Amino acid sequence: MSEVRLQQIIARAGVASRRRAEGLIAEGRVTVNGEVVTKLGTRARPGEDVITVDGQPIGPAQELATVIMHKPVQVVTTLDDPRSRETVADLVKDEPYRFVPVGRLDYQTEGLLFLTTDGELVNRLLHPRHHVPKTYQVKVKGRPRPHALDGLRDGLELDDGRTRPALVEVLESGDRSTWLEIVVTEGRNRLVRRMVDAVGHPALRVVRTEMATVELGDLRPGQFRYLSPDEVAAIYATAGLPPPKASARAREIGTALLGTSRRGRGPRPGASVGPSSWASETPVRTEARAPRSGPRTERREEASGRSTGRGRPRRSSGRVGRGSGRVGRGSGSPRGAGPGRGASRGRGRSPGTSPRGRGPRGRPQGR
Repeated sequence: MSEVRLQQIIARAGVASRRRAEGLIAEGRVTVNGEVVTKLGTRARPGEDVITVDGQPIGPAQELATVIMHKPVQVVTTLDDPRSRETVADLVKDEPYRFVPVGRLDYQTEGLLFLTTDGELVNRLLHPRHHVPKTYQVKVKGRPRPHALDGLRDGLELDDGRTRPALVEVLESGDRSTWLEIVVTEGRNRLVRRMVDAVGHPALRVVRTEMATVELGDLRPGQFRYLSPDEVAAIYATAGLPPPKASARAREIGTALLGTSRRGRGPRPGASVGPSSWASETPVRTEARAPRSGPRTERREEASGRSTGRGRPRRSSGRVGRGSGRVGRGSGSPRGAGPGRGASRGRGRSPGTSPRGRGPRGRPQGR
């Protein structure tokens, strides 16, 4: 068998992502045929050389499989937590693979999270050069003014550098809070929360709804499913990799919903509302449902800024990257068509009107 880079062998065995495997090698925790290896790029023969991590032999390469999960709040995006908190690994422990998460969602953030056995896919989707778009629905305190929204769109100076341009739309606006949709192409720690904090509107709730053209859909908190063949093709195309054949488990159950659904934190723009959205904790295993229509190439190119250079990403009409001509889900009104359900109320008075409770030109009304 031909030689393969050591970090790739470790990742394919499901021990860690490729990037984490590189760290294990650099820390001197990996041996090949009894000898400690610390040099990155060292090659070995899978299935022939004896490779250990922390003294434990690694297993054979796993099948390549990827699931999409709705990560609940107060679940840690890691395989093991020293504080014994619930982890995403706990939610998929009954599956026959050792999944690793693709990136992280912080403790209080919910929504779409990929878990996979393919370490190379993890590395490609997280590498900064690929500018993989991630879409968030963010409920912020107050009502951001246009200059705050423009700041989010153009880029902000944070303590770890300036942010890349983002796509930002108002989905719903009220007196006390506003729902925004924000599309970013970076993977910095707590980036979206820090962005809205920087413009004076702290996040009250953050939900990731889309990544690499795949949408969260109707998954409820705690549920997960295997990706459809179209979705696998879409994310591997985003990563610049050929799609693998479906795993045995994916062929067996298709896109049936798995896991235990949990009570959500309330409705969000565009999400289904009803008894199913507020289900108590009950195991769920439903029939497979038809895959979505396919990748959103426009959204990926628009958010990544590849078609417009490093300036602000070009917008399509209406919704971000959707081309639907709507301001937001359920807004009920395109721009310039008058106030709809999602439109904000004006504060000023029209010419010839007077303060509330008075007649024309300020003349008191009769009692």
